[in-house]
Amino acid sequence: MAKPIIREGPNGPHIITPKKGGGAKVFVAGVAVVAAAGGGTAAGLGGAASVESGAAAEALPGNLAGDVADSLPGRSLETRKAEGKKSAKRGRKDETFSRFKLKQLKQAAKHEIDCLLNSTDRVRDYLAEHRCTSLDRNLFAVGDGHGNAAVISVARVGFPKKSDAEGCEKVEEVQGSGDIKPLGAALLGLDGVKFSGHHFQSRVDGRAMVVAETETVAGQVDSGTLDALADVSVWFPKL
Repeated sequence: MAKPIIREGPNGPHIITPKKGGGAKVFVAGVAVVAAAGGGTAAGLGGAASVESGAAAEALPGNLAGDVADSLPGRSLETRKAEGKKSAKRGRKDETFSRFKLKQLKQAAKHEIDCLLNSTDRVRDYLAEHRCTSLDRNLFAVGDGHGNAAVISVARVGFPKKSDAEGCEKVEEVQGSGDIKPLGAALLGLDGVKFSGHHFQSRVDGRAMVVAETETVAGQVDSGTLDALADVSVWFPKL
């Protein structure tokens, strides 16, 4: 298992776990690598963004209903992730989220072709040299019916060639290299939520690059579940 990294950021230090089949983007700048101390998560160190519980409850009223079914009762997170991936590949969103005892609360989507406007830093530089053909961004709010909720961003960038998508992923997966901007969580009524890149996954799907990111927006969603949600959501077909 890759060791976590402590990185200084605008909101103070936070832990970044190198990407190895899930988790954060790989961080390659000169920083010290340390072993994790205690049971704290990136959210506990200020890395993950969240909104005040009252605001989230108002924006996500269905998250207090307590009517969420667990489609895999008693199963481990690894089993849930494996089954969730199968459901995601079939495009079954509700089934995918139920693998983690969650339900979809809200969704927003946007289709556009201006990739430069919706990217940053080195990712934007790459897109300036390698024309994209489409950009589809989706945003989901999911919750457990008991006040705990997360937001999931899935962005799909189309290219003329598979090699262009592969090249973009190599740039995208490096921490600090920029990003395809997720749709603003304000579209779901969740103002103030930003994606940290701590819970991130990417893949190449034919001539497209797909990126998924997750964050807690209310209550407590543990880091492992956030990573797993990114790992499975990146497998959704074009939505």
